[in-house]
Amino acid sequence: MTLPAALPLPIATRTSPLALAQALMVQSLLAGAHAIAEGEAAFPIVGMTTTGDRITDRALLEAGGKGLFTKELEYALMEGTARMAVHSMKDVPTRLPDGLKIACVLEREDPSDLLLTAHGPARLSDLPEGATLGTASIRRQAQALHLRPDLKIALIRGNVDTRLGKLRAGEVDATFLARAGLRRLERAEGEWAGLDPAVMLPAVAQGAIGIEVREDDEQTIAALAPLDHAPTRIAIAAERGVLAALDGSCRTPIAAYATLNGATLTLKAEALSPDGRERWAAEDTFELPETDERVAWNAGRELGGKIRESGGARLEAILEAHQGGGF
Repeated sequence: MTLPAALPLPIATRTSPLALAQALMVQSLLAGAHAIAEGEAAFPIVGMTTTGDRITDRALLEAGGKGLFTKELEYALMEGTARMAVHSMKDVPTRLPDGLKIACVLEREDPSDLLLTAHGPARLSDLPEGATLGTASIRRQAQALHLRPDLKIALIRGNVDTRLGKLRAGEVDATFLARAGLRRLERAEGEWAGLDPAVMLPAVAQGAIGIEVREDDEQTIAALAPLDHAPTRIAIAAERGVLAALDGSCRTPIAAYATLNGATLTLKAEALSPDGRERWAAEDTFELPETDERVAWNAGRELGGKIRESGGARLEAILEAHQGGGF
C-alpha cells in the first residue's frame, strides 16, 4: 500500500510503560499496513510526561480530571511537533479541543477489571471483612463499596509495578488493574480472568486505544485509515454518549459497556454515589440503521438520559457537586 503522506509522522505519547507499549503497537501497525521496514524512522515516538503523570500524591479529581493525561499531547499536535497522539480512550474527554479529532480507534482489548491480591486473582466476595482495597478510581471505589460496604478504600496511584509493589508490601489487601493494560504489557497477570461486566461494568471506553490528530491533517488521517476498527469505534461512541448525557467527569462514578452484533447495539450503563450506597442503572438494545458513530453516540445519550431521569434530584445533586474534570 502506498503511504498517502510525507514522512516522518511523529507519534506523541505519555512515557509510562503502558503508554509507550501502546504507541509502539501503533507504530508497528502503521509500518505493517504501509509495508515500511523501519517503523521508528517513519513514525518516530515523541515521549512526554503529562500533568496527570506528575501528580502521584492525590486523586486526579482533586487536580482537574483525566484531561490532565491528554493536554500536553494535544499541544504537540497543535504546535506541529507531532502528527498523531495515542491515547487510552478511557482518559479522553468527550469534548475535544477545537481543531482536533479522534481519527482512528484500534480493535478493543478485553475491557474487564481484574481484582488482584498478594495470592493472585480474586472476586470481591473473596476478600475478608474490612479488607483494604487500593484504588484511585472513583468508579471502582463506588462499585466495590456498593457490593461490599465493609471495605476500606486506600488511595494508590502509579503504574502497574508501583501498584503491585504496594500490594506485595501489604499496604493494601487488594487492588484493581485493567486486564487490557496487563495484556498489552505482556504481563502474566493479564492471562487471568477479569471480573464479569455483569458484576462490575468497566469504565467508559476501557480497553480501547484512540489516535487523535488535527482535523485538517488529511495525510495523517489517510495513513491511519487501515488501522481503524469500526465495531470498536461504534461501541465506544455509545459509551461516551452516556458519559456526555450525564456530564460525567472522573469525579463522577459512571460506567458503561456496549457490544455490537451486526447492526444490533447492546448498551449497559450505571451511575453511582461516590460512597456506593446509591446506584442507578439502565440497559437497552438499539438497531443501528447504519454504521455511523453519531447514531451510536445518540443512543448512548438516550440511555444516559434515562439514568439521569431515574436518579432524579439525588443524582442531579451528585452530578452538580462533581462537575468539572475535563469531560
